[in-house]
This record gives sequence, C-alpha cells and structure tokens, in this order.
Amino acid sequence: MFRRKLTALEYHNPTGFDCKDDTEFRNIIVWLEDQKIRHYKIEERGNLRNIPSSDWPKHYEKYLQDVNCPFSVQERQETVDWLLGLAVRFEYGDNVEKYRNCKPATEASDAKKTVDPLINLDSNNPDFKAGVLALANLLKIQRHEDYSAIKILIQERLTPDAIAKASQAKEGLPVALDKHILGFDTGDATLNEAARILRLLHIEELRELQTNINEAIVAVQAIIADPKTDHRLGKVGR
Repeated sequence: MFRRKLTALEYHNPTGFDCKDDTEFRNIIVWLEDQKIRHYKIEERGNLRNIPSSDWPKHYEKYLQDVNCPFSVQERQETVDWLLGLAVRFEYGDNVEKYRNCKPATEASDAKKTVDPLINLDSNNPDFKAGVLALANLLKIQRHEDYSAIKILIQERLTPDAIAKASQAKEGLPVALDKHILGFDTGDATLNEAARILRLLHIEELRELQTNINEAIVAVQAIIADPKTDHRLGKVGR
C-alpha cells in the first residue's frame, strides 16, 4: 500500500515498512516531518522525536491536527497514507523543475489504455481494503470492503458529465403552497407547510416514474409492432 510513495520519497526501506510495528510507525512519522513535510520548526520537533515517551501519542495527535489531517490517531494506515501523499506533494513542490521533464519509463500502447485498470485488482488484498476504507473516509461515505460504493459515487457525481449536469441551474415555476390542500392538519403551521412540500416532491417523483414507465411501454410496443417480428413463434396455452 505504501511502497510506491515510500520509493518516490527515497525512504531507506520502502518494501519492508510495517505500519503495525509501533517503532517503525513512530520513526516514519518523525522522518516524514524532519525530511519532507517540515511543518514544525526544528526546535518544535522535540516532542515528536522523543519516540520512547509515553506521551508520544498525545503529541502525535496534536501533530495530525496541526497539519489538518482528516483522519484520527486510531486510523493508523489511513493517516500514514495521507501523510505520505502530503510529503509527495511537498517533494514535488520543492523540485518542480526536476520532475517537470521526467518521462515515463515505458510508453503505454493504445491497447493497454483501453483495458479497465480495475480488472486485475485483488479485492481480498489487505492493502487494497485499507486503501478503499481510506478513500471512503475521505469521500465521507459508508465504508465497504470492496470499491462498489466508491465506484457508484464517482460515476454518478464526479464524472465530467455529472459535474456539468449538477452545475446547471434548474429552472422552475414558483408554487403557492397555501393554494394546495393538504387533506389533514398537524396542528402546526410550519409542519403543515413542510408536509405540503413533501407531497409536491412526491408527486414530482411519481410523474418521473410514470414517464419512465411510458418510455418502457413505447419501447416494447416498437418491438411488437416491428414487421420483422415472427408471430408464428408465439404460443397460446401449453
């Protein structure tokens, strides 16, 4: 899960890092702050560098707050991944000219570009699951071990077409709520008004559903009325 980012940051042991090991975990936090992130002044890093201290978790929690990390101290893998991403961003910012002219090691063929990158993913891999949970937390949606919920969210709300559609202003006609009969009285004017709004929204949804049903009926009728349809294939009874 962390190998590529650690390699990009030139960490001394990118393949052997164990996030679950307390000593390695604390060491990499200190290394990231000292070498890459540098949010604190040098003289302010003493508490974070004091790895054996029993107060280290408290100072680490404060550090996450200071760098505006969206994850809590209990979410170890997510925080490490987020801090690594922050460090990579700063590393690039410090060496823009160095990385600007970098060329990929291999040129991907047109055939490879059309292959779905999710096909070869192992959904049972612990690193993959941790990454999915981190992304779900970042997007503030319900956590699942697979990426189906995230995929749906991206397809429905984060694609260029979805964003363009959402940005379009929806025009409508003003509605006089007091002219719509509710049919019952809650005893509260505010609740009555809210009920009228809910009823109008429900009616709008029913209209949309009816439109979809009509479209389905038209599609079926188009098939049935097609002259190429062979009615002899139909059977009556057994």
